[in-house]
Amino acid sequence: MTLVKVNNNGHRSLSNFVDEFFQGLPAGLGRDDSYGFFPPVNIHETADAYHVELSAPGRSKEDFKISVDNGQLVVSFEKKEEVKNEEYKTIRKEFSFKSFKRSFNLDERVDANGIQAKYENGVLKLLLPKKQEVKEAAKQINIQ
Repeated sequence: MTLVKVNNNGHRSLSNFVDEFFQGLPAGLGRDDSYGFFPPVNIHETADAYHVELSAPGRSKEDFKISVDNGQLVVSFEKKEEVKNEEYKTIRKEFSFKSFKRSFNLDERVDANGIQAKYENGVLKLLLPKKQEVKEAAKQINIQ
């Protein structure tokens, strides 16, 4: 899935955005047998950065792995082995934490060296700052 790739001077139609978003989803709508569950994601854009939020409640930040390689941001989660507790016997276990891996193609406007991540309240938040030349506003030229 392309995080953001705009070739029309920063304007894009809603239908283009929706097409771009769904193009990256697997046929199972959020399910991929090789990795497990794909957490839902929100992507926001400000003048200075892109903000990516992955809903992943009940996890530990130590189990996430985030990397950038060849213009691709990869976010993965793998639950570490649980230690068995001999003090009690589990009668029923209905919830589990499945591994996942999501990849996003980074636009050339993202400063990969400045990416930051924070996990709070069940949401993994990524800040992808824009390169300085992208943030510059249009300049008004006075006619003399």
